[in-house]
Amino acid sequence: MPPTPLTDEERAVYEWQMWVPDFGESGQEKLKNASVMVSRVGGVGSVVAYELAAAGVGKLVLAHAGNIKPSDLNRQLLMTHDCLGKPRIDSIKRRLLDLNPRLEIVAVGENVSESNAAGLVEQCDLIVDCAPLFPERFAMNRQAVLQNKPLVECAMYELEAHITTVVPGKSPCLQCIWPENPPTWKRQFPVFGAVSGTVACMGAIEAIKLISNIGDPLTGRLVRMDLRDMDFKTMKVTRRKDCPVCGSMGEKS
Repeated sequence: MPPTPLTDEERAVYEWQMWVPDFGESGQEKLKNASVMVSRVGGVGSVVAYELAAAGVGKLVLAHAGNIKPSDLNRQLLMTHDCLGKPRIDSIKRRLLDLNPRLEIVAVGENVSESNAAGLVEQCDLIVDCAPLFPERFAMNRQAVLQNKPLVECAMYELEAHITTVVPGKSPCLQCIWPENPPTWKRQFPVFGAVSGTVACMGAIEAIKLISNIGDPLTGRLVRMDLRDMDFKTMKVTRRKDCPVCGSMGEKS
């Protein structure tokens, strides 16, 4: 299918970001015609989804289970007090469409698992992984490699966060960096919403860069940040030949 051009309304909405060098109207058209999967759409994922909706990404595939709890409200910015006890995915969809009514949303009231990951990833061009649990993250990573789709991996804990970008055949995958589920990783952990939002904004701009082909994505690099001291470190990461997910893939140019 040929790409859908921008409307006059879209040119007006996105005028200022189209002034960015090397982006312009062609970059905005790429965003409009792109589909991005975000999972989950909580503390990190809600801000990723909101920024991508604001930037004009045409389609979002969103996966998040459960109902809104009071403890969600300190960081999950697409959840609202009036929707306590109601499905998270309904609040997510409503808030995003309030911001961008042109947005196409595939709203799935489930968390990612081995049984649904393939079908979800099939519907997108790019994945932003914001899931807190490694089984979900490993399932998305495996499908990203199998379906040859980029994956932006971002997570946080307390006042720390990390982000990297997986491009199959060109960079390490998630399981090269974390071969196994860390035994100390728990579902509930200390969290400030501002820390989630910091790494989420970085994840959103990584997705925008990959879609529009601007800048230098974090392939082969992992950024770790400690916001307690505002300490940022960029580390090189390499593919493992014995990786059970991507180890058999040859390097692509």
